[in-house]
Amino acid sequence: MASVRIAGTGLYAPGPAISNEKLKALTGIEFDSAKHEEKLGIKRRHIARLSGLDETTADFAEKAARQALANAQIDANDVGMFIVATDTPEYISPATAILLQGRLQGAERESRAFDVGASCASFVTALDICSRTMLSDASMRYAVVVGVYNMPAFVRPNDPFGWSIFADGAGAVVLERVAGQEPGFIESAFRADGTQWNYVGVYAGGTRRPVTKELLDAGTYGLELLQRLPGDRNIKLWPPLVRRLLEKAGVEQKAVSHFIFTQINQSVIAEVMSLLGEPMEKTTTIMDEYGYTGSGCVPMALHTALQKGTVKKGDLVVLVASGAGLAVGAVLIRM
Repeated sequence: MASVRIAGTGLYAPGPAISNEKLKALTGIEFDSAKHEEKLGIKRRHIARLSGLDETTADFAEKAARQALANAQIDANDVGMFIVATDTPEYISPATAILLQGRLQGAERESRAFDVGASCASFVTALDICSRTMLSDASMRYAVVVGVYNMPAFVRPNDPFGWSIFADGAGAVVLERVAGQEPGFIESAFRADGTQWNYVGVYAGGTRRPVTKELLDAGTYGLELLQRLPGDRNIKLWPPLVRRLLEKAGVEQKAVSHFIFTQINQSVIAEVMSLLGEPMEKTTTIMDEYGYTGSGCVPMALHTALQKGTVKKGDLVVLVASGAGLAVGAVLIRM
């Protein structure tokens, strides 16, 4: 019987870390940084745009993927599928994953390349799709899945909400199809509610609202917060989703070694861990170093946990991610 395991991970964040105080100086915005750090846990972030770097989504994805391939000791030319998980693509078309394939393989190959866009739940969604595809296709030995975020490219001037929270970054995994081992990818669970589409997003630039001079003059472009997100939404969503995931997998919660959640609010993660009856030692938070990196944050946190040794080979790990719109996903993997 075949299984799919994570063979390597990578992380990339552009430029030097930018503290909350430096962010205020660079952008001219004001916010309560002490409250910000205490509640959300965000102390620093990396933003290419503010660091004068000519780097965007495809660059972040490429650098994280190269690190993951080096970590896995796998040649890029042996990869049969590239998925970029993001809602901040390099272009509307072609897909960022196609650019990534071209950069890593340098020519036409027998490869699949496509993007997955499920807001900030894109990475767990892509990991599920990729794992199940590999299990059904014996010819595919390796795949690369990158969660990447470049939302600061869409933040408008004088937007304290956008600048204080969102950051640039990418996390990548190399997946390997192996035979005769315990399963790496085990199970997944998802929820969606498209009636909640009009809370936060980038609403200009698609077919409904192409970018025009009128939109630019009115300031109705880029990242827009149309309604305040309910503060307890993830607190209500995540514990039942974790339990549903473990129920589907036939795994008891006590067997899980580590839980990783979307990295937007440290206090929410603490409350969710409490509701699950788990200690904070069994989760990883990285928003203090990287801010909120959307679809990049879960693989970035996983890479960090592996580097620190808080997640080890053989551990059962739950990955949970929420995306605006609404999309929520969870996967259970064995490292």
